Amino acid sequence: MSLPPRIALATHNPHKLRELGRICADWPTEWVSVDTHDPSAFPDVAETGATYLDNARLKAEAVAAALGLPALADDSGIEVDALGGAPGPRSARYAGEHASDEENLRALIQAIRGVPASGRSARYRCVAALAMPEGGFEHVEGTCEGTLRTTPAGAGLSNMADRIGALGGEVAWRAAPGHGTVVVGRTPVPRAAPDPATRRPVPVGE
Repeated sequence: MSLPPRIALATHNPHKLRELGRICADWPTEWVSVDTHDPSAFPDVAETGATYLDNARLKAEAVAAALGLPALADDSGIEVDALGGAPGPRSARYAGEHASDEENLRALIQAIRGVPASGRSARYRCVAALAMPEGGFEHVEGTCEGTLRTTPAGAGLSNMADRIGALGGEVAWRAAPGHGTVVVGRTPVPRAAPDPATRRPVPVGE
């Protein structure tokens, strides 16, 4: 499908808006957001779905209907194999519905503390959805495999970058072949070559 001339960003998260502005700056479309338009026109949609796709679609379709524009939304989380895939879509609410970023982070670190390093395989998964006001719908999904550590050094689980880099703050993620290992956290790590597969992801939130 061709890119719509205007796309609404179905988020109130300032970190995500900033990252999207950086990553998608050269896309041939006008981004409509709470920063450029009346924030009250953007519905605040609860993530009540059972899956990432459910949540992304809920948000995208609500904003598309409210604004009469194509709307882009996402949902993402960390899936820890030793925890049966948890916290998954509940990554931002892992310690409770109203838990802080710090509480979510500490709860996850505590949950894996007894797991040997060899068993801490995990992945970051993100689903992005584009809903059209007339009812059309498209979505894509991406994952990044990695291994968790338990030394805190990050800002919580409320956005994509932190979910990759701050589950203990020092998560080494395997990049695309030929692009080395990416470590996202407070210490920058050189990369062999720029590639979309090794970029820091876009923060997410409500």
